[in-house]
Amino acid sequence: MADIITLRMQSVCQRVGTCSSCLKRQLNGFLGLIKWQRRLVPACVRTIYSETGKWEKSYGLETRKRVENWWLPRIKDQFCKISETDKSRPKFYVLSMFPYPSGKLHMGHVRVYTISDAVARFQKMRGMQVINPMGWDAFGLPAENAAVEHGLHPASWTQSNIQHMREQFDALGLSFTWEREITTCLPEYYKWTQYLFLKLFEAGIVYQKEALVNWDPVDQTVLANEQVDDNGCSWRSGAKVEQKYLKQWFIKTTSYAKAMFDALSDLPEWYGIKEMQANWIGDCVGCSLDFLLKVNGKVTEEKLAAYTYTPEAIYGASHLCILPTHSLLHGNSSLKEIFQREFIPGKDSLTSVTAVNLLTNQEIPVVISAKNNFENFLDTKIGIPSTSAEDAAVAKNLGIPFTKVTETLPNGLEKVINSGEITGMTRQEALKAITEQAKNKGIGGHLTSDKLRDWLISRQRYWGTPIPIIHCSTCGIVPVPFEDLPVVLPNVTTFTGKGASPLETASEWVNCSCPRCKAAARREIDTMDTFVDSAWYYLRYTDPHNRDRPFNNDLADYWMPVDLYIGGKEHAVMHLFFARFFSHFCHDLKMTKHKEPFHKLLVQGLIKNQTFRLTTTGQCLKREEVDLTGTEPVHVKTGEKLQVAWEKMSKSKHNGIDPGEFVKEYGIDTLRLYILFAAPPEQDILWDAKTDAMPGVQRWQTRLWTLATKLIEARTSGTMPNPELLNKKEKAEARKIWEQKNLVISEVTEYFIKDHLFNAAISRLMGLTNVLHQASRPLILHSAEFEDALATLCIMVAPMAPHIASEMWKGLAHVQNKLCTHHRWDVDVLHQSWPEVDPEYLQLPDVVEMSVLINNKACGKVFVPQQAARNFEEVHELVLQSELGVKHLQGRTIKKAFLSPRTALINFLVQE
Repeated sequence: MADIITLRMQSVCQRVGTCSSCLKRQLNGFLGLIKWQRRLVPACVRTIYSETGKWEKSYGLETRKRVENWWLPRIKDQFCKISETDKSRPKFYVLSMFPYPSGKLHMGHVRVYTISDAVARFQKMRGMQVINPMGWDAFGLPAENAAVEHGLHPASWTQSNIQHMREQFDALGLSFTWEREITTCLPEYYKWTQYLFLKLFEAGIVYQKEALVNWDPVDQTVLANEQVDDNGCSWRSGAKVEQKYLKQWFIKTTSYAKAMFDALSDLPEWYGIKEMQANWIGDCVGCSLDFLLKVNGKVTEEKLAAYTYTPEAIYGASHLCILPTHSLLHGNSSLKEIFQREFIPGKDSLTSVTAVNLLTNQEIPVVISAKNNFENFLDTKIGIPSTSAEDAAVAKNLGIPFTKVTETLPNGLEKVINSGEITGMTRQEALKAITEQAKNKGIGGHLTSDKLRDWLISRQRYWGTPIPIIHCSTCGIVPVPFEDLPVVLPNVTTFTGKGASPLETASEWVNCSCPRCKAAARREIDTMDTFVDSAWYYLRYTDPHNRDRPFNNDLADYWMPVDLYIGGKEHAVMHLFFARFFSHFCHDLKMTKHKEPFHKLLVQGLIKNQTFRLTTTGQCLKREEVDLTGTEPVHVKTGEKLQVAWEKMSKSKHNGIDPGEFVKEYGIDTLRLYILFAAPPEQDILWDAKTDAMPGVQRWQTRLWTLATKLIEARTSGTMPNPELLNKKEKAEARKIWEQKNLVISEVTEYFIKDHLFNAAISRLMGLTNVLHQASRPLILHSAEFEDALATLCIMVAPMAPHIASEMWKGLAHVQNKLCTHHRWDVDVLHQSWPEVDPEYLQLPDVVEMSVLINNKACGKVFVPQQAARNFEEVHELVLQSELGVKHLQGRTIKKAFLSPRTALINFLVQE
């Protein structure tokens, strides 16, 4: 039939001459109608346009499944491929904290990765070159526990879990730059972790000293903190855990404390996280200085770092003070017996041990304090009577002589005296001079606080990055040469959880030759804390396959800093501090031009669900064990009333939700929209599928689909769209749609860019959906504004609900006789440009007509300046001062007033 009509129409055109554009439009419209009518879908069949070319009118369960099954494999954008990096283009690096491969995604994972996915898609639509990389924080204790309990090798267990979680990511439609994937337990990654360790060692920022560890006396093994229960017992043997001194490796993070504290002021607001970082670091007013210990005039091998709040007064030091709990009294020190013998509990004890200041060469006695604690985490202090009354009292009481080294001039200025080359300087000048001298000599001097401790990175574990150090009886501690990296983990097959580190059993690996003297030596058998692996991973993502160095400087300089870093608040102190430390260190090595690794930080809240506990035992019950039919939940078996609380989802608490099961029932887009809509990102979500949020996002998807159906049906009705056929009222309505579209574009864009308030963005898009639903049939058929607003709505929905948006766009794209030609209808919605506000909208009149309501009843309008129209205080005052305000509000008690965020309206609630 279509062919016959085409021939007849062509015959008419030939008789008339050249076919007019009007005739072409009529021909296309008529043929389009025939095509759509041939594709009408019987009510009983559920299909989608992308599969069959037939548009399904309603968006029910079956249609939703078909839409998501069709689009899921098709929208896995790889974003910026490594080969495509174009440094001339603006970039956006969105990074969500990579997971530990536990084997199963939970709703917390889904939340953080849905946020990063939505942001990445949005920024790509804005024309940015985007990376949204993903990897695995793959070393750690759970893999070793699995080896002990199930006989699985940590590598096999980890790889299996990674594979399973990759499949879960894919099933959720999460789009990552997978070709940048990194796995921290692979030698090609930890080779460079070891490289950075050696660079720290070269810089004198890595050192070894004795520190306390948790010791299981039954299994004769070191325990991690998480392996010690609340009663201080071993989780496996049940034995009471002891504290034992072992030699441990430390990174001197305190040497970067002041720089990292000061750099916080240059960062944007981090939702209170900057304050947490500042509090963790503390006030950097003092520093540590190194001392050599002597006994009977003979220098020992013991070296000690001691803290002072007043380094500028160091020439006035009278003694060194240590706590009774110091490792010199309890560890494996050669001076342990002397200190224990000369310590008198409860009294300041002057010992025969002296300490030589490596900066001033002054020799002062060591005192064991009567106190059990110093300020914060200090265990060693320099006593300087000139600046501390407490130190003066100790020195006088023990008969230790001291020299005054500060004086105050008549004008109030404090100067340093009796202090060698810094004599005559102001205290501030002397502070700078002393700290610089100490830093230059490598004996301390870095300003830090009394609460920040160096980072203990030793772990007596197998499944971690091997520390690239060799112990030689002749040469001492020897770093593994760079060319010998990586030091690969040996293939240990037996894991008992008892005795020494499993690495100790790999004798062929442990026993080696010294790189310097070639004599027999032993490898370090401690491995690194997993926080070291994650302290620099964001840099490796910029150049993940580089075999010659950790990353290419130019690529790191292009992609860094991370524009938006997303993760849980539990990592907002330690991980963030360590990551910032590594970034500062790499900057000092001239490996990167940026000191700070992260520009904006988004710390998402927890997802909580209800737990039901027996009041008698505190045991958590499964849902099927709880009777929820009455006014209060009770135990099904006993009828006992239960304690109900909202807690973080956990397998042990039986309150977790399986994302996969949820998707089967509700769909991927529903899960994504619920997570984004239920609360602002930084707030906790109280999970309840029956709340307004879940039905709300389900209804919204149905209403979006209905809008597409309305336009498709209107344009296939046989009537040609013609804006000239709209009457004055309809044109005014179209103008309001245009204004609302522009307002929503500006607000949603700001929500995405500024505060990432996805819940507010969805709310505004719902508002635009409602406006379009109110449009009359003539407006749907003839209005370019309706068509444009619907297309714009579809584009703005796409980053958050990509599957339904993609199908809607495909259906709209094939509508004939479009009135809007500026959209790229021939490409999918996720490849559209993010909409911009029309220039005309930005040139709105200088005044706005503000509707005034009193007790919800309209009483007139007041003109207010455009720039004041959204400022509550200004609008409130202008209305009160207006003629209308004087007439209706003067002398009345105003209980409250509300300014509408969407329309020019203010409502006063007054006392009658």
